[in-house]
Amino acid sequence: MKRILPISIISIALFAVACNNTPETPKAETPVASETSKVLETANIFFAVLPSEALNPDNELTEEKIALGKVLYHDKKLSKDETQSCNTCHDVLTYGVDNLPTSPGDNGGLGTRNSPSTFNAALHITQFWDGRNADVEEQAGGPILNPVEMGIPDEKVIIDRLSNIEEYQKMFAAAFPAEKDPLTFKNLTYAIGAFERTLLTPAPFDKYLAGDESAIGEDAKQGITDFIDAGCTTCHAGALLGGQMHMKFGLFANYWEHTNSVVIDSGKYEETKVPSDMFIFKVPSLRNIDKTAPYFHDGITASLEDAIQIMAITQNNKELTLDQVKNIKAFMETLTGEMPENANVEI
Repeated sequence: MKRILPISIISIALFAVACNNTPETPKAETPVASETSKVLETANIFFAVLPSEALNPDNELTEEKIALGKVLYHDKKLSKDETQSCNTCHDVLTYGVDNLPTSPGDNGGLGTRNSPSTFNAALHITQFWDGRNADVEEQAGGPILNPVEMGIPDEKVIIDRLSNIEEYQKMFAAAFPAEKDPLTFKNLTYAIGAFERTLLTPAPFDKYLAGDESAIGEDAKQGITDFIDAGCTTCHAGALLGGQMHMKFGLFANYWEHTNSVVIDSGKYEETKVPSDMFIFKVPSLRNIDKTAPYFHDGITASLEDAIQIMAITQNNKELTLDQVKNIKAFMETLTGEMPENANVEI
């Protein structure tokens, strides 16, 4: 005789079978980072967003001091025959350079090295190609007293000249209110330095590093990869992509054999006479690099593409393909920043 199970038991069994046969809900897969995101992740390892300030604890930035520095920066009275200003060689309307291989001085003679940009220079580890000055304040006084550049014989000459101008008397007093005798050469350099500390140029690349992947093009993203793979970040890294170290120009080959330089410049050695400083130069920042031709310490190379090739060969012993050069150039173009608000010519 068959045993009949209660209906309730049968229902429970059928329900259990049904549950066991229900397809499992697929587990959410961990998102795989896109190639673009990987490039951004890698870029943030080697580079950094440009700081919004360039401060010097010994030179407080005030509106009055910056305003005075801007006037001084553009004033040709700072040169012996009143033919040159800081802006002559470091034009704020052309990204802080004059786009000449080397620059003419007060008497028309040419300097021996290319005039580097004053934009973002306040964030550099040192100033000048040989790094002989510590900051933009110290650097500001050098060209004024250089016989080849602005040609002022000594500090007294320029201070006596400016002291006879009533407007400068007022501006120095406002910029350095705690000083009994504010119109000094040191304060002149501190005022110019204060102005230069406002010349910062955030760029599309900074937006990219901050997470906006649409801020730069795909060719530039490939250029970042090519730049890193070529070993360029050994020297050109951080927020400035350079400007933070000194390096021999020509690690794998004599630089002049590739640049075709007319004069072989010994770099820092010319200042120190220390053998280990032979051909040592400050690594330039790549910020605004596509706007600051010609390139290298002697301004011998007009083309950014050529400069990229030369650096790859002389510094990393690598020959880049035309596509790699094109992509790296596209990447460098994303480093062209916004003109600083204080770069307008109204003074």
